[in-house]
Amino acid sequence: KGISEDTITLMQIPGLGPKTVAMLNKELGIVGLNDLEKALQEGKLKGLFGIGDKKIENIIKGIELFKTSQQRISIGMAFPVVKRIIEVLKHNPQIKEIQAAGSLRRMKETIGDIDILASGTAGADIVKSFVNMRGVTQILAAGDTKGSVRVEEGVQVDLRVVHEDEFGAALQYFTGSKEHNIHLREIAKKKGLKISEYGIFKGDKKIGGQREEDIYKTLGMDWIQPELRENRGEIEAALEGKLPKLIELSDIKGDLHNHSNWSDGTPTFEEMAEHAMRIGYKYLVVSDHSKSLHVANGLKDEELLEEIEEIDKLNKNFKGFALLKATEVDIKADGSLDFPDKLLEKLDIVVASIHSGFKQGKEKITERMVAAIRNPYVNVIAHPTGRLISRREGYEVNLDKVIEVCAETGTALEINCYYDRLDLNDIHCRKAKEGGVMIAISTDAHHLDQMWMIELGVGIARRGWLEAKDVINTFSVDKLKAFCKKKRK
Repeated sequence: KGISEDTITLMQIPGLGPKTVAMLNKELGIVGLNDLEKALQEGKLKGLFGIGDKKIENIIKGIELFKTSQQRISIGMAFPVVKRIIEVLKHNPQIKEIQAAGSLRRMKETIGDIDILASGTAGADIVKSFVNMRGVTQILAAGDTKGSVRVEEGVQVDLRVVHEDEFGAALQYFTGSKEHNIHLREIAKKKGLKISEYGIFKGDKKIGGQREEDIYKTLGMDWIQPELRENRGEIEAALEGKLPKLIELSDIKGDLHNHSNWSDGTPTFEEMAEHAMRIGYKYLVVSDHSKSLHVANGLKDEELLEEIEEIDKLNKNFKGFALLKATEVDIKADGSLDFPDKLLEKLDIVVASIHSGFKQGKEKITERMVAAIRNPYVNVIAHPTGRLISRREGYEVNLDKVIEVCAETGTALEINCYYDRLDLNDIHCRKAKEGGVMIAISTDAHHLDQMWMIELGVGIARRGWLEAKDVINTFSVDKLKAFCKKKRK
């Protein structure tokens, strides 16, 4: 009560707590973001109580992070919205084809507005059905070929309708990325061709455009999966016929990081197993927190032993499916683990992670992680950078060193699929693959309705050029157990 909107905005900036905001207001009269940025530019924060160079650096980074999060939408929000809208529109008989485009189709972790492309001849009618859909809260535009709305999630969605013979070219053009498209057009120009959203042309003659593949084939290259289109060597690989066979969602045989109601999750073991079997999984890992994480109701040693016993009993009832015994064990401040080895050896798989001491220096954080990786019972390092996309950059860690020791010890790194983590990111995934490190794609689900996010993790893996052979949860249960046990020898 009595707190201005500007002040509330300041408290949303990572690195600025209520006490700091109150102090800045008292000492410098800072009320909102504009005041804060001006004070930073003029060096007025320096010398204030509790604000040193590092704190100022963190506030500047926090402002950048806050601004980025305000401008872009999380893929975790956008992905279900697009699926719902396309599911509704694809039943419209006037629509021949419909797909998401833009950075969402490329599975970027954050996106601008949601772009959808459809083909059909009755553009105005298609747009009309789009803007009058259930869930639309505001119509921003409604023309003959374009419509724009805001939906109940607060997201802007744009629909563009093109002719059937232009759909492939338009899809390629509006998927991007800008850098990828510029590179393609340079290649086309050298061949005396021109690419636009309407097709690929030789002089005035249109020689392709109904299918996306037309564009790539005419340029003498293999079709490039949307997730790779970032101008990071995918065009060269396509010209040489050396594109990776990217992992598919259907390759995933189980989820390797989940929480039950024994710690801070909501589902029972039975509910987790039933849900996993409905998805078609062959196994699901129960990896509840360890005792140091009090806030997550972490398990004591004797509770983990009880959990192991309970899972063993349950598994006798399953055929062609298994709950795997695991823990998400904390890597403590000194690099030791929260459970003793004699307890870890009773588990099928061990996931280790850092949840505390984020402000330790890069060298110390790296030492902690390396110590855990060298433990013969640790199979996966979870959310390796500790970032939260909307709130924090994560701790400083030498990932090159982490990758090197993971490769040496046979330890996997996780892509945590939770939409605000997506950690590892696509760049680090590719670096891990090139370093010979296996990847686990895991949802870190605390509720059954979070397990769908495996799709986001697979998207990040595909952006990181990963194939099924690079990911341990494409393994059968026996192969996965063998991978985990190999390290113990």
